[in-house]
Amino acid sequence: MMKPVDLVRFATGAIVAHPMRSALTSLGVVIGVAAVVMMTSIGLGAQHMVTSAIGGLGSNMLIISPGASRGPGGGFVSQGAGTGMSLDDGDAEAIKAQVENIAAVAPAVRGGAQLAAEGANWNTRVEGVTADYLVARDLTIESGRMFDDREARQGKKVVVIGQTIAKELYGDADPIGKRLRVGTVPFEIIGVLTSKGQSGFGQDQDDIVLGPLSAVRSRIVGRRVRGDNVQTIYVKAATAEDLDRVQEDVTNLLRERHRIRQGAEDDFSVQNMASIMEAMSASTKTFTGLLAAVAAVSLLVGGIGIMNIMLVAVTERTREIGLRMAVGARRAWVLYQFALEAVVLSFAGGVIGLMIGLGGAWLMSTLAGWPMAIASWAVPTALGFSMLVGLVFGAYPAWRAAQLDPIEALRRE
Repeated sequence: MMKPVDLVRFATGAIVAHPMRSALTSLGVVIGVAAVVMMTSIGLGAQHMVTSAIGGLGSNMLIISPGASRGPGGGFVSQGAGTGMSLDDGDAEAIKAQVENIAAVAPAVRGGAQLAAEGANWNTRVEGVTADYLVARDLTIESGRMFDDREARQGKKVVVIGQTIAKELYGDADPIGKRLRVGTVPFEIIGVLTSKGQSGFGQDQDDIVLGPLSAVRSRIVGRRVRGDNVQTIYVKAATAEDLDRVQEDVTNLLRERHRIRQGAEDDFSVQNMASIMEAMSASTKTFTGLLAAVAAVSLLVGGIGIMNIMLVAVTERTREIGLRMAVGARRAWVLYQFALEAVVLSFAGGVIGLMIGLGGAWLMSTLAGWPMAIASWAVPTALGFSMLVGLVFGAYPAWRAAQLDPIEALRRE
């Protein structure tokens, strides 16, 4: 009786005896597995990048922006979201006072300005905010402090700067207490933010200056924002479960304050970061699945290649098969041998394809600048599917070999 080790030896010997043919037979599986691994890595990398980009704005947060501008007579003139000046300090105060389950409300204005300090210059964005801005945007102070509500109301000329500003203007020196000219206005630095690094959209989140809302609005932003208008209101819900309810309450409150008639369009927009993240994650998951499905077609093509080569091998080795059967080999042994050859070829191709796929995924993530992401199921699924391809597509050639008549096989030249 033939032992399993003998089957393995015979199958391995047949593969080694024809190295070029074996390599070409496995090539389709190599390409298929490598494609599956790389395509799923691209999809997951894109998903992580989107999640990081949206998550960097803050968690459990609503971003309220002005909507269409009001035209003469109180009608709306559609100029795109954010073009109007429909939000003001009163809106932020009303939301904070009347909407439940809110952790922070932070009105803000923003603009660009040239910074100058100790002979160095730097151009950056400046945001006028309140003390709650840190809570709303999940920011922390590394050194110094944040300005308080009193300083914000009085428009004190104090600022909190990001790590990029501190490095570019002050190097390794401590910037706390030093003067910083923002545009033409001198401010005192009272704090430095903890680094947040690059956002998912490639923006340096540490290249920022935060100042009291009224000071920045009147001295930096100037004519772009009139009176007590604000460009954005950040609202952070107490928990993720409260976010949808808070969004509904905020929308109803602002419609009431702005005297918007039933059925009329809002003059503001409310963006729910959680909903945006869910929608983007769902889209990228679908994209990942589509890429994996397209790549899986390569595995099927590789399986057909294995079947074709194995059929050729059966034809070439007909006399060998007849001789083995003539000396007592059972049909089952022949079946197992050829099936094992197909599985070994396919599995070897899967391992090589996996290594190529991992290398390609690393290279693409490096070039694209996003984190390398490999699904936990990708490796075992790729290897398992490659073996399944070999077994399925090698079954018919193996069955055909086992069905050969020994006498007819020995007669064949």
